[in-house]
Amino acid sequence: MLKSREGQKVPQVTFPIRVDNEWRKISTDELFKGKTVVLFALPGAFTPTCSSTHLPRFNELADVLKENGIDSVICLAVNDPFVMETWKQEQNAEKIYFLPDGNGEFSEGMGLLVDKSDIGLGKRSWRYSMLVKDGLIQKMFIEPEEPDDAFTVSDADTLLAYINPNASPPPRISFFSKPGCPHCARARKMLIDKGYLFEEIELGRHGISYSSMQAVTGRGTTPQVYIDGQHIGGADELTTWLAK
Repeated sequence: MLKSREGQKVPQVTFPIRVDNEWRKISTDELFKGKTVVLFALPGAFTPTCSSTHLPRFNELADVLKENGIDSVICLAVNDPFVMETWKQEQNAEKIYFLPDGNGEFSEGMGLLVDKSDIGLGKRSWRYSMLVKDGLIQKMFIEPEEPDDAFTVSDADTLLAYINPNASPPPRISFFSKPGCPHCARARKMLIDKGYLFEEIELGRHGISYSSMQAVTGRGTTPQVYIDGQHIGGADELTTWLAK
């Protein structure tokens, strides 16, 4: 059974990392001592739930977490530094510190190193998140031991709600666009100028077509903007929404 380590110190580990194309080492103390840290751990870089949901939402909420007293948001996986850096770039997750637990020492010290050899992954970290203050674990959200890759409690929203139940997360914004569309460029610039993170779904990429957009939006023009699941419309409607 996977046990919580709330009230205990994080394991003392030295991590080999890459900085400016050179090998360096960073210790647990350097990461946690005198700091308030959120760490979330997951089975591996580029795996489906980790790439589509777990990491992206922590990246979206990183600024809000920092506004609520968090000094650093760390993503840990039992992967090597090269894989973690490539994943960071692919995810555009510059607000997250990627920590490669390549030898699994930290995960083992947490009692959360698990054997996934049956699916060819070897030893990996169990999925969890935690709040750490000055190296002391204050709160842990550990996923239940289920056959599939459970993802029910270690998400960013749950941890933010624990830290501050009254915190206001930023809106979740997605919009359909197409190459060369001036109205799409206007919508993109407005969102960037306002400092909003957003997901852009470009027609012609990853199998997304006009048919895909029409099936979702019922419209045939771009952009088509959604905010927190609500269909806003095009660039003019987005201008009105932002003005409010």
